[in-house]
Amino acid sequence: MQVNPIQPSFAAAVSGIDLARPTNADVVNEIWRAIDRYSVLVFHDQNLTDQQLKDFSAQFGPLEIGRSAARGGKRRLALPEIGDISNLDIEGNVRELDDRRRLDSLGNRLWHTDASYMPVPVVLGMLHAKALPPPSPFGNGETEFADMRAAYDELSDTMKASIADLIVEHDVFWSRGQIGFTKFEPGEREQYPPSPQRLVRTHPGSKRKTLYLSAHASHVVGWPVADGRLLLLDLNTHATQPQFVYSHKWREGDLVIWDNRCTMHRGRPHDEMQPRDLRRATTLDVGSTLEEAA
Repeated sequence: MQVNPIQPSFAAAVSGIDLARPTNADVVNEIWRAIDRYSVLVFHDQNLTDQQLKDFSAQFGPLEIGRSAARGGKRRLALPEIGDISNLDIEGNVRELDDRRRLDSLGNRLWHTDASYMPVPVVLGMLHAKALPPPSPFGNGETEFADMRAAYDELSDTMKASIADLIVEHDVFWSRGQIGFTKFEPGEREQYPPSPQRLVRTHPGSKRKTLYLSAHASHVVGWPVADGRLLLLDLNTHATQPQFVYSHKWREGDLVIWDNRCTMHRGRPHDEMQPRDLRRATTLDVGSTLEEAA
């Protein structure tokens, strides 16, 4: 297995490994070391079934069953641990532009951290490209990643001291409301109440401080809402400057792993009239960020 940096300290391409084959503990540990160093790993030319994606990702921790799969009912994909990150309905047809599921998923085009609205958030995201639309004037559906450790490092010492102990409330309905999507099913708000998270975390693998931001981040606990939202806006603007961002241009067969504890990401537009099919697995953390020391 070879690890080649894409940028000096953020994002790396990994070659010489077939993830469809069983991996042993030594390989898993080697991948973990690369994740801790680069935050985002890109594996080209992978051909995994959903079961193989589940088996591989489960070696890195227990797997999340996402908000969509947790609703129950008929799904396009059989395994609830595999998220359907596509523009396809349960019959495999491209969704209409006013489809409720599609409108909800557009929230992923905001800079965010997966599932930060959960009391115990997630760790690794793994996204596997099965089918991609052709290039178009609408965009090519890139996924952009922001390095939140580097963004923290570039804050002033005064700012670091000021935000060190702040707690932020994260709410999935706040993030969806930002794009005007408010049509949730009965009981869904009660199923996913807001969760408090630390604004500054220490990444356990690298021991580096990192910002923990997301479109789900609604306000700073204990502050007037307006002041907290302005602070979060300033920090998001700082953290997503071009020098902190890697833009991944997808190829069929790509598998990308990222660490949600020290990155944000967002999807970019693409031709919504053409099929786009990606599958995601996500590993769960073991405790609340409130239990961590900044």
